Amino acid sequence: MLSFLGIGAQKCGTTWLYELLALHPQVRFPAGKEVHFWDRQRDRGIEWYRSLFAGQPQSAAVGEITPAYATLAPPIIADVAQAFPELRLIYLIRNPVDRAWSSALMAMERAELQIDEVSDQWFIDHFESRGSRARGDYETCIRNWRACYPSDHLQLIRYEQIVSQPFDVYLRCCRHLELEPHDAPQLRTQAHRVVFAGSRDPIRPSLSTYLQDMYRQPIEALSRYLETDVSDWLGP
Repeated sequence: MLSFLGIGAQKCGTTWLYELLALHPQVRFPAGKEVHFWDRQRDRGIEWYRSLFAGQPQSAAVGEITPAYATLAPPIIADVAQAFPELRLIYLIRNPVDRAWSSALMAMERAELQIDEVSDQWFIDHFESRGSRARGDYETCIRNWRACYPSDHLQLIRYEQIVSQPFDVYLRCCRHLELEPHDAPQLRTQAHRVVFAGSRDPIRPSLSTYLQDMYRQPIEALSRYLETDVSDWLGP
């Protein structure tokens, strides 16, 4: 039976989370990472989806991680909750400026482009796309999921915590999933390993200014909503 979901966000460390949790002896990902049932494959039916997680030990934490789930429409999230009302959720968030830039670089690579071939306007069009904006709108994503699940079912983790305290993040996830922490040299090594880093091209100053202006109000609103200081995302 499915017991937890990693719902995103894209380019915020979900592959790192998947590979780390997979080392825990009580965690199972029988369908692998990114099943995309709720956003792409619902026509297969809920029983097909349930079958992916059948036959696992009763004591196991059985999950899947699909970053696109963060931005599911409220009616679909309601369907998730109806089918799996006890799910634990893990949501990773990152400075939306950095997330948008990393996402645009990934799109650039998939288009087989080099950064010196891409104009500022190309990047801006990507930043302004419906998908990129939705993925960076953390407040709406959190509100939508909390409308269907109790707040304590959603574990919120900042990307910066993964960078600075990766093993502590792992311990938080274990507690959230009601697991005994499993400590091993391999796991500690994995916790500090960079996974699926992508391009390291630095953001152009003109685009940094554009994104800072674009996300200033959402960052301030998120800080008020969560009652958590994320002012470090606002830059100088």
